Amino acid sequence: MSEIATHTRGSATLHDVAREAGVSLATASRVLNGSTRKVAESYRDRVQAAADKLGYTANLSAQATARGTAAIVALLVADIADPYFGQLASGVARGADEAGLVVTIAITERDPQREAKLVRALRGQRPRGLILAASRTDGPDGAGLQAELDAFQSMGGRVVALGPVGADIRSVTVDNLGGSRALATRLSQLGYRDAVIVGAREGVRTSDDRVTGFTEGFTAGGGVVRDVIRAGFTRDAGYEGAQRMLAAGVAAGTVVFGISDVVAIGAMSAIRDAGREVGSDLAVAGFDDIPTGRDIRPGLTTVHVPLEDFGYRALHAVLEEDWDPSLPPLPLDVVVRGSTPERA
Repeated sequence: MSEIATHTRGSATLHDVAREAGVSLATASRVLNGSTRKVAESYRDRVQAAADKLGYTANLSAQATARGTAAIVALLVADIADPYFGQLASGVARGADEAGLVVTIAITERDPQREAKLVRALRGQRPRGLILAASRTDGPDGAGLQAELDAFQSMGGRVVALGPVGADIRSVTVDNLGGSRALATRLSQLGYRDAVIVGAREGVRTSDDRVTGFTEGFTAGGGVVRDVIRAGFTRDAGYEGAQRMLAAGVAAGTVVFGISDVVAIGAMSAIRDAGREVGSDLAVAGFDDIPTGRDIRPGLTTVHVPLEDFGYRALHAVLEEDWDPSLPPLPLDVVVRGSTPERA
């Protein structure tokens, strides 16, 4: 029995793979350890076939020690149950797979202090990059995160944020102001003159930008924003915010803007539970265009964000040395569905 044949599956070394494939150790390493140096396709196929046969698994810790970074990209999201983050993660994973990287996900629960702690913990894994997908928070609650990000980058990792941040961090942006302004303008054109916004607490940039943009667009179209209810970014927050709106009294024909589709869907449920109708009585609109909003009845009017492309672009912002920071935000489109019928 040959020496290689005596290895149990999963215990093979890089030397074993190189011997099995009939290539040098350096070639095997370039194929399996994510080197940027080119390897002939015939050699690449032989090395990969040998690795599969022997059950070889790269030692990520050893790679991190040797290179200073591991073949890992860390993605920090606010809530893994939110389809918004699921679609973003899908785009990040697609780009990572093409680059031969592994994606690890951590959940911040929209807590800036928890986010800082997670960044500190992730430094020990030495990921190639860190993508911050949770909305940035202004004010003292966000203190401490910047120091952790600076420390992460000083160790050779790269940070990319979804949304505007400091000058030393790459960012991939969505035009929240412009998208919400365009939505409000379209709703004005449909005949709406009264609106209520259900948003997150002040200081959460994504929410603040969408509240501001919607207010500007709706006012310019001759409408009035009657109230801005501060609730949160979750479905339950949307439900609770709409309950408060209903308890205070809201006239038929008002359009309710949830600052995300998930918030808007929660508001729709509260409206129905109160015995009122979505569409002909109270209109509802959201932002993001998650698949659920297309399937519910009536369908949810929203702003379409190409979320998978957003995540894919963020991954490339991590990897590309000559990445262009002047790239324009991804295009957004207003999608009108049955939750905001035209008013006579």
